[in-house]
Amino acid sequence: MGMQASHGFRVLGLISGTSVDGIDVAAADLHAEDGTVVLTPLGELDVPYPEPLREGLLAALPPNPCTAGELTRLDTGVGQAFADAARRGAGELAGGTADLVASLGQTVFHWVEDGAVRGTLQLGQPAWIAERTGLPVLADLRARDVAAGGHGAPLASTLDQLWLRGLAQDTGRPVAALNLGGIANITVVAAGEPATAYDTGPANALLDLAAHRVTGRRSDVDGRLARSGSVRTDLLLRLLADPYFAAAPPKSTGKEHFNAPYLDAALAGLPPVEPGDLLATLTELTAVTVADQCRRHDVATVIASGGGVANPALMTALARNLPSAPKTALKTSDDLGLPGAGKEAYLTALLGWLTWCGVPGTVPSATGARGPRLLGALVPGAGPLTLPAPLGGAVTRLRVAEKAG
Repeated sequence: MGMQASHGFRVLGLISGTSVDGIDVAAADLHAEDGTVVLTPLGELDVPYPEPLREGLLAALPPNPCTAGELTRLDTGVGQAFADAARRGAGELAGGTADLVASLGQTVFHWVEDGAVRGTLQLGQPAWIAERTGLPVLADLRARDVAAGGHGAPLASTLDQLWLRGLAQDTGRPVAALNLGGIANITVVAAGEPATAYDTGPANALLDLAAHRVTGRRSDVDGRLARSGSVRTDLLLRLLADPYFAAAPPKSTGKEHFNAPYLDAALAGLPPVEPGDLLATLTELTAVTVADQCRRHDVATVIASGGGVANPALMTALARNLPSAPKTALKTSDDLGLPGAGKEAYLTALLGWLTWCGVPGTVPSATGARGPRLLGALVPGAGPLTLPAPLGGAVTRLRVAEKAG
């Protein structure tokens, strides 16, 4: 039996990234044609968190302490915010309804010890989403991979491997998808080889922290501060000495590591660093650590997405640091038809569809798990759950289609 095409299955994907600025929502129409998933982007939304909730989340992140009571309030608050966002997504993007909501939630802790992930916590109680939308909800998508010995991240490798395999075959050299969120991660796809994916280090996590200290704003808008300064080599070398950068993949990191105490330790004992120079140096740190990994894998093309793409200082620094011989081209996922701002939300929708269809949602070579796993926990909607017969055969490719009309 081949894989049956099932047209018109609509999934809403929801995620809030490590930058904690709000909820990314994307609606996608997904179906299978032989071994290919066809994903039609229907649109994306960025729904900001209510300010008290955002402040509560930031106050609960490591290295700050957090009580069980506070975690409960945040889990409920995030669940309700995701429920509102899902309802908006259904109405504004999916023509009123969808078949499934997939939620990656809000990561508040990624427990790493001795290079292994012991556990991971995403907030956003899915019952609120199911109650408000009446739709089944697939949530807690990382835990199964962690239970199977994986890092539970980067799950973007699932989308990237399916999406970029053809491009890697065409060019004959590896292609890397780069996500510039709070943390930067890459997926390297080469023809005929398992994909590799891991976190390269910080992207916006330290930049936003430094910008907030200096200006009181959430971020360095348009990289203006970074462009006004110059790189402080003494600080850059101290940052680059962090053992994380030299560690072998699979590996993952987060704000448990790249945070305010980390930045304070790097600045301690150095001559004072001007605001512009601080931002320029942290921008260079991201560019250098990403470019080093692209060089390591002999990458021909880098396809960037995530919030960092909107920062011209970061993109300029990245282009300058990427190998020039043979040249590594820098593109954005928008250039290939997948909206970069909503890429992680489209990834979430894809993961939801895969589980619904009985297809594993992980790339073990990327997460380090013992094998591929079906992801997530399903919460029924207003009615009973009726899952389709599992898709026979493997899904090996993803094609992004244009929305009709």
